[in-house]
Amino acid sequence: QVQLVESGGGLVQAGGSLQVSCVASFRTQDYAMAWFRQTPGQNREFVAAINWIGTQAYYTNSVKDRFTISKDNDKRTVYLQMNNLKPEDTAVYSCAAMLDPEDGADRYEDGREYPYWGQGTQVTVSS
Repeated sequence: QVQLVESGGGLVQAGGSLQVSCVASFRTQDYAMAWFRQTPGQNREFVAAINWIGTQAYYTNSVKDRFTISKDNDKRTVYLQMNNLKPEDTAVYSCAAMLDPEDGADRYEDGREYPYWGQGTQVTVSS
């Protein structure tokens, strides 16, 4: 059964750091993986993505230089290190996976391309 399970969310003060993790039930060597986030009443937003081998990373502009995505295929895990958190980063963070198309950032940033999703983990940043 294909599963993605997130962990590591929580409450943190503005300016603080948090790392969320996502463990896959399948071998991730061939998969691009990504983080998306969503707040109530808002559309799901792309946050970051990483290619199958972990050599290319993509970020939405609002998190560049603050967030880092990484991938450990041996552990079947993708991480999102979040630094200098802001209240507007508050959301449910979900990881997603797809067989890596290796054809550019546009597909990595489109949630419709990902067939596998986790349930999400809440990140709350207080001001």
